[in-house]
Amino acid sequence: MGLFDFLKSDKHKAHDAAEKAKEQVQQQAGETRRPPAGSAADAASATRATAERMAAAAPPRPAPATPTPTSAAHKAVPAAPRPTAMPKPGAFSPAAPGAMHTPTPHSAAHKAVPAAPTRGPGSAAKKRTYTVRAGDSLPAIARQELGNEARWREVYAMNRGAVGPNPDLIRPGTVLTLPG
Repeated sequence: MGLFDFLKSDKHKAHDAAEKAKEQVQQQAGETRRPPAGSAADAASATRATAERMAAAAPPRPAPATPTPTSAAHKAVPAAPRPTAMPKPGAFSPAAPGAMHTPTPHSAAHKAVPAAPTRGPGSAAKKRTYTVRAGDSLPAIARQELGNEARWREVYAMNRGAVGPNPDLIRPGTVLTLPG
């Protein structure tokens, strides 16, 4: 036996081993024969069968743990908000008429929308005004006249027509109405 014959026989053994392995795989999969290539329905069924075999062979997934009141996970997750009952139409509401929600100083609505001026029954007689001087700004006027720099939104809301669309640009000599 020559060198080439030896290599041929080795190659023949490897081919036979591959054929045996292929037959074993087909037997394990329950396939006795492969469907002809090119058929979409056969390819889909083969893909489905492969997915089912893989799912059956995969280890089961553990169920997600439900946090208990003493576990660290329970403390890290905020509690779900409890639903509130909706008022019935026509029922008396303790809120002010026409106001569905009153923004608080910490709510986003309070910061996003300028505060609307509130007027009582006799507020027309107590109208306070301020004449803008050079170097003034709405926050500075609010700090000086109202004691709170954050109330500049109220001043701007009451004087939007006199100030214009840019609250940072106020002209000297403009007369501003101040909230009470």
